[in-house]
Amino acid sequence: MNLLKYIIVGFIFGIILTKAEAVSWYRIYEMFQFQSIHMYGIITVAIITGFIGLQFIKRKQIKDINGKPIYIQDKEKGNARYWIGGILFGLGWAMVGACPGPIFILLGAGFLSVGLILIGAIFGTFLYGVLKDKLPH
Repeated sequence: MNLLKYIIVGFIFGIILTKAEAVSWYRIYEMFQFQSIHMYGIITVAIITGFIGLQFIKRKQIKDINGKPIYIQDKEKGNARYWIGGILFGLGWAMVGACPGPIFILLGAGFLSVGLILIGAIFGTFLYGVLKDKLPH
């Protein structure tokens, strides 16, 4: 019963992404072809919302569910890993036409071929776990 609230939030998130057409392969294709601002608008709204939320947490010293202060660690210096990671993420996104967020939404909508993308995402996560100590962090 405790997990019900997370399931409900997941369903709402899925409905919002679907209605905003953020799970549409065509919209993602348009974005990578620079033919439409639609997806860039969604991403910009997400960045602004995240920024405002983090500033609110920092300034109001919001506590977590257990009453402990939320500490947001500063990013380490260096650009290369962010550029390399972003490029790899973007290439994967462009090749499969799906960001990791909508994978489950697309599966739920009946696009079973997305299961291959899910397997690839799980394998990539596993591979990172195996190689993380050898990668530049």
